[in-house]
Amino acid sequence: MNHLRQENLRRDGDFIHLKGKKQCDMSPQRRGRDRRDREKRRQERPTRDGRSPNQTGGQSSQSVDLEKGADGPDYNLSGKLTEFTNTYKGVVIKYNEPPEARKPKTRWRLYPFKGEEAMPVMYIHRQSAYLLGRQRHIVDVAIDHPSCSKQHAVLQYRLVDYQRLDGTASRKVKPYIIDLDSANGTYLNNQRIESRRFYELKEKDVLKFGFSTREYVILTEKSQDTEEDELSNQEQ
Repeated sequence: MNHLRQENLRRDGDFIHLKGKKQCDMSPQRRGRDRRDREKRRQERPTRDGRSPNQTGGQSSQSVDLEKGADGPDYNLSGKLTEFTNTYKGVVIKYNEPPEARKPKTRWRLYPFKGEEAMPVMYIHRQSAYLLGRQRHIVDVAIDHPSCSKQHAVLQYRLVDYQRLDGTASRKVKPYIIDLDSANGTYLNNQRIESRRFYELKEKDVLKFGFSTREYVILTEKSQDTEEDELSNQEQ
């Protein structure tokens, strides 16, 4: 032991200090126990709001379940749709399409008239919905009159149930108009429609927006061909 004393050996806990150098003398069982203790202390360490990580995680998952709700959003004919959740080009869209939205097979068209002057035809059968308003960089159909709102109305195609002439039930994609709480209203055949409700559109219906005198007549490709044939017959 004399030569060990001469090396200035001394013990301190589980470490041996030999000439100022530290050497580990810890057993594998002790190292595993210390690692588990450190992990336990880390988990029990409170967060900024005073709750442990386990408490924070439990609260988060519960909040998500509560926000989802049991029944989900209500998409019915009242037009009470989920709002302010859709963003396009950095702008919040005040409308989300309902689950029954469908792209039409019928080739619908809008024929704008400014007084007696006919304007270029708008083809509105290539997508399931068209946003109308003054905000040109996001709308599908621009209506520039100052009395119209930035997001004024939506022309929406919906798959709905209907009854055939023989009494059997079927489903069909039909066009509807819905006003987006515009300041000066949307007019269907000169009657102001209620906001946030769907109104079915039929051939030769006339739409107007705000105080603009411009009228939009909705027709199909076939209805236009029929009118041209009638005009030809009358001339003959």
